[in-house]
Amino acid sequence: MSAVRLGLRENLAQFSLLVVVNAFVGAMVGMERTLLSPIAEQEFHLAAKTAILSFIVVFGVTKAFTNYLAGRLSDRFGRKHVLVAGWLVAAPVPFLLMWAPSWTWVLVANAFLGVSQGLTWSTTVIMKIDLAGAKNRGLAMGLNEFAGYFAVAGSALATGLIAAHYGLRPQPFFLGVGFVAIGLALSALVVRETKHHVAAESKLHGELPPEGVPTQREIFWRTSLLDKNLSSVSQAGLVNNLNDGMAWGLFPLFFAAARMNLAQIGTLAAIYPATWGLSQLLTGAWSDRIGRKWLIAGGMWVQAVGIVLVIVSRGFVGFAAGAALLGIGTAMVYPTLLAAIGDVAHPSWRASSVGVYRLWRDLGYAFGAVLAGVAADALGLPSAMWIVAALTFGSGLVVAARMSETLRRSPVTEVETTPS
Repeated sequence: MSAVRLGLRENLAQFSLLVVVNAFVGAMVGMERTLLSPIAEQEFHLAAKTAILSFIVVFGVTKAFTNYLAGRLSDRFGRKHVLVAGWLVAAPVPFLLMWAPSWTWVLVANAFLGVSQGLTWSTTVIMKIDLAGAKNRGLAMGLNEFAGYFAVAGSALATGLIAAHYGLRPQPFFLGVGFVAIGLALSALVVRETKHHVAAESKLHGELPPEGVPTQREIFWRTSLLDKNLSSVSQAGLVNNLNDGMAWGLFPLFFAAARMNLAQIGTLAAIYPATWGLSQLLTGAWSDRIGRKWLIAGGMWVQAVGIVLVIVSRGFVGFAAGAALLGIGTAMVYPTLLAAIGDVAHPSWRASSVGVYRLWRDLGYAFGAVLAGVAADALGLPSAMWIVAALTFGSGLVVAARMSETLRRSPVTEVETTPS
């Protein structure tokens, strides 16, 4: 028998390693944020915004459904195996993006990327929740999402600068080969399984109700619709990523139409996730002190204001301010949503509930890309962005009206258990 301790300080080495791994996960997505929309227009001559944004639809759908499976697979086979599998799926992505002879191959690359992100990012989230216990769950999610999205920003900036000097392909995607190699090596050789921490927390959390662990069907409907807190979190996650999908696909085109050059577009593409990533160092821990509900509702409203500021601005400074405000609002929401899921779901079915939440959240990429693309083709870029801003503000109203505060204070101690 050995002592398994819950908490960030008690598991600092493994937790820090997972933060680093998730940075490489985020960097894989960052490769695309500056370049794929310009590649669609300049190399493959796609004119319709709906066609250009099709890569986000493919990414969002594959990532969303893989998120759902990742939660179930993590509960069944262990977290580490799922994490390593995700990196193996990522291996072809940079090569496909370098040498894709048609837009169809870019879509294939994004299908691989979506599956990989669903497996790797979901698993690092679940593993950090396992290690942290209840006391610092918001801080844990803030650190996780900081690492991922700050790396998204760094990768977007780096690929934009490389493209400005060497062209859109293949040189910017050389970075991806390194990201995969390092992420896979760390995950396979150094990361340790965390399922025994779940057993420890389950003992602290208390007994399950008489009906026992819910079925997967029950967990799905509880997280999606029936539980007011879990379903409020799920809809907020979906709308959050709906506006992120719009920003990913339309912001570079909107900035280009405003005569921003490729280096400026890369910088603007980095400001939003950089602000998002850095701010989560504060907002995750803040939610452990003041609660989850009003950070989520307020964050959705701040995002809406950020989008509006981008729309009404006419130059780099205004675009940068709007992108930064969008990042701050997203930082208020993103780690807090995950922490709220951890507050409500019992440890025995928490990973599956996280998977359902992340299914809905990342379907937001697809919904956002389709909505933004169709609206932009029919009404123009600004009108599409106004529609997304309104939906984002409305999502905050839903949280304010329907969700209760989920934060509960509970002690974190060590439990005697045998790691498996």
